[in-house]
Amino acid sequence: MDPEELLSQPGGEQDKAKKESPLVSLERDLKLFNESIREVAVEIMLEGLSLHPIFIAHQHELKLGEVILDRNELNTEWSIHASTIEEFTERGIIKAELKERFLSTYKNPHDFMCLFVVVPEGANFVYYPYVKS
Repeated sequence: MDPEELLSQPGGEQDKAKKESPLVSLERDLKLFNESIREVAVEIMLEGLSLHPIFIAHQHELKLGEVILDRNELNTEWSIHASTIEEFTERGIIKAELKERFLSTYKNPHDFMCLFVVVPEGANFVYYPYVKS
């Protein structure tokens, strides 16, 4: 799924031209957060917490996962929480019967961050490649 698909709104191209997509600012923040998110993903996997880390990107208050990057503290536009597929299935965000389908599309966590992007219009999963250092 392309990040642009997350924000498909009625109103068409005129509305998009008036207001910058939040995903533009998310991409800026992800470039800044890249190494920190990768370190947390590796830690989650090495500690045996999960083989499938999920990071939640949001701009509001959210009670899901653990805060790792707070937009207010870092003066950025997005906060990032760390979670796992296990928490997502426990909380019913990923239905148990759809877990295998989700896992079949889950990309290599060493190459991509799995993001659950929450915007006012809804939420969706996006895979964003880690920037190679």
